Amino acid sequence: MQMPITLMYASIMAIFALVLSSKAGIARGKSGVSVLYGDPADIELAEKVRRHQNFLEYVPMFLIVFGAIELAGASSMFLYVMGDLLIISRIAHAIGLKHDNIGHPGRLIGAGGTALLTLVLAVYGLWLSVDALFL
Repeated sequence: MQMPITLMYASIMAIFALVLSSKAGIARGKSGVSVLYGDPADIELAEKVRRHQNFLEYVPMFLIVFGAIELAGASSMFLYVMGDLLIISRIAHAIGLKHDNIGHPGRLIGAGGTALLTLVLAVYGLWLSVDALFL
């Protein structure tokens, strides 16, 4: 079975991950720091690395459950809404993750949005799996 919606969003997220990675890599090259953040710490580098790390901590699990839900026959509209909201959340998080402002609205929208979307997918996935077990 094909998963065109998951493929589209996974591809968008892969490009986004590469953008975040390249920003961190370029900052590493400019600073000459290979591991950690230098001494004294390069805060700009630390922010870029953390944006990339956070993305890699949360997006893969979302995409795994997202794909399984598509395979289970979820509504295309539901998947498009969830995928679009993930894009918005991750952009907001990348903009809002600042070392000196944990309350930045972008960070709150991004982290909260990603967590809420993942929870919605997880609950819906559990519902679909339990429903399938008892049919």
